[in-house]
Amino acid sequence: MKTQMSTWMRRGTPWVWLNAGAVAISILMVVGLLALLTVRGMSHFWPRDVMQANYAPPTSSGELLSTQVIGEFVESEMVISAQIASSGIPVNEAQGFYERQLLKLGNRDLTGADFTWVLSDFVHDVEYPQNVIALERREWGNFYGHLSGIKENSELISFSGDALAIEAARWNDFNERLERALDIRDDIYVIENQEIGQINYAMERLRLRERRLELDQELTPEALAEIDSDRAELDEEYDLLQVQLIALYETVNRDSAIFVAANDEETEVSFADIVRAYKPNQLSLVGKIGTYFLKLGEFLTAEPREANTEGGIFPAIFGTVMMVMLMSVFVTPFGVVAAVYLREYARQGFITRAIRIAVNNLAGVPSIVYGVFGLGFFIYILGAEVDQIFYPEALPAPTFGTPGLLWASLTLALLTVPVVIVATEEGLARIPRSVREGSLALGATKFETLWRVVLPMASPAMMTGLILAVARAAGEVAPLMLVGVVKLAPSLPLDGNYPYLHLEQKFMHLGFHIYDVGFQSPNIEAARPLVFATALLLVIVIAGLNLTAVALRNHLREKYKALDV
Repeated sequence: MKTQMSTWMRRGTPWVWLNAGAVAISILMVVGLLALLTVRGMSHFWPRDVMQANYAPPTSSGELLSTQVIGEFVESEMVISAQIASSGIPVNEAQGFYERQLLKLGNRDLTGADFTWVLSDFVHDVEYPQNVIALERREWGNFYGHLSGIKENSELISFSGDALAIEAARWNDFNERLERALDIRDDIYVIENQEIGQINYAMERLRLRERRLELDQELTPEALAEIDSDRAELDEEYDLLQVQLIALYETVNRDSAIFVAANDEETEVSFADIVRAYKPNQLSLVGKIGTYFLKLGEFLTAEPREANTEGGIFPAIFGTVMMVMLMSVFVTPFGVVAAVYLREYARQGFITRAIRIAVNNLAGVPSIVYGVFGLGFFIYILGAEVDQIFYPEALPAPTFGTPGLLWASLTLALLTVPVVIVATEEGLARIPRSVREGSLALGATKFETLWRVVLPMASPAMMTGLILAVARAAGEVAPLMLVGVVKLAPSLPLDGNYPYLHLEQKFMHLGFHIYDVGFQSPNIEAARPLVFATALLLVIVIAGLNLTAVALRNHLREKYKALDV
């Protein structure tokens, strides 16, 4: 038996099973993480039923003060009775455990908090009214209540008929006015963020043009008159847009709705502040699915609001993808050229070995060190010199001498270039020497051999290096905090204004968005599901970029397979 065990150990069978078990556990952990992100993140957009109940916990004086609560059930947990008693609520400590529920009450402008914990034992008269309305607002988060009236120009609108007919007519009129307000809001957005934004950009260009001519001592009366004429035209366009904007704001602020919240507290909400309204307790399964995808679509395509705890994250998605693409453009040629020189041209000796060791060590340098280097070299030195040479008219305001998309991409390219160098070198080393000699024997030069034979055969290895670089760069946050990423970016770095791609602008990033929402948000309970949803989206974005690179690598591998024979 001992001999058999010894033979079994020498064959390495236990290590095979150990490795297989480790791989299986890793796969299960990854799948479990993705399942957790999906369940906790994607469930946030599901329109939950809204409950209405009376909550009467005992007080220190022994009285039962009942308050009405209206909100969504979020989660429940068991807590020790002693812990509840220490918070000031007199409970029976002999009971051991109490169940408490987290409710999303919304109505932050009325109550001061979006969420509250309630003890299940003291919640009574739970019901789900069919006429309760859930509002998603531009400010102050969600609102839950009952629609009691509609005002137009501060005048209350009356409806005729019995109670059910009045309620139905009021709800239909509410939806019509809300649709009208949303259309006007879209027009306001176009004017404020596109048309006026273009005028402001053109005005700034004129100011810089005038300042540049002044610095070059070429500001002639004719040039000044031309600039003044262009500025006058822009001022006229701006005034017309301002008139339109004022009229639109007066129109959108015309209507408001009166709601009755918990404890019969009445409040007035302007239609201009409402993003979406629905009756969650009346929604069918199809209606809930439709609302779910509307909210999910807003999350993917809209801009954030309420300190990133509401709205969408499209600017962060766009910034992440744009930065990774620019980083790929920068890192690929630099990494490939360095690897080709080290493998094909450099004399193999002590210096070359030292360089390879240095490259390998660079891959282990903490990413924040690259961020400090990018801030010091790219921004304070290189960016400041670029401003002095090419943008003196904008000084002392920096153009490239400040964190931006270009410096963030270059910093991450520097961070990931060792990965590309190592992967490309390994690909070049696998190409047989006979292939190079055969090309040279046919009369090709060394460069032609390298360009037409060696590099195509090594292209799959290059793409492998790029895949690894993208996977690391897309998830980095620490260096980006120093070289370009911000909590909220005023605009996308790609727009319709020349030169269209603004490399000097700051941008949003999914990784930093997760950090900001998860650890810097004052409304933790509201931000928590968005952390899971954004983390899942970051994984999907990285996977999508990697799959694109993998598809390209496989295409190149098939294309140049004949050269491997």
